[in-house]
Amino acid sequence: MLKQSGDTILLVENEEEAILLVQQAVASCPGELYLAVVQDSVAALDWLSAETAHGHPVPRLILIDLKLPKLLGLAVLRTLRMDSRLTHVPIVVFSESHEPSDVVLSYQIGANSFVRKPENLAEFSQLMRDLIELGWLDEHGMGKTLQQTIHS
Repeated sequence: MLKQSGDTILLVENEEEAILLVQQAVASCPGELYLAVVQDSVAALDWLSAETAHGHPVPRLILIDLKLPKLLGLAVLRTLRMDSRLTHVPIVVFSESHEPSDVVLSYQIGANSFVRKPENLAEFSQLMRDLIELGWLDEHGMGKTLQQTIHS
């Protein structure tokens, strides 16, 4: 069965190891979720435009790496938050770095959460469970607010 974008988590990540970990974490989640992976910021914006042009709903959740090729994750976050179709889509920014300026700027631009990039399957799986528990993958999108959740 082909899944619609409404069942989709969009992952914007260029590191193969992290992509594999997220794929495994999503596969272990209850329910039917589809993980769409794009490896740079321009591809993410193109993917969102193409999906909505074909009448698919926007994804339920966007996970975006802070350090991306072409445009930095913060530039993509700003572009996504200016798109009225994505107003209610939770966006989680993650990074290997934990610079306070990156955290503050991510929240100022419109991230719903900033987390340290999980390093293994157990950490990625816990992150996915947390997001599900918060209701961020529910049909109506935004559930509870994740308060300054930074996994270390």
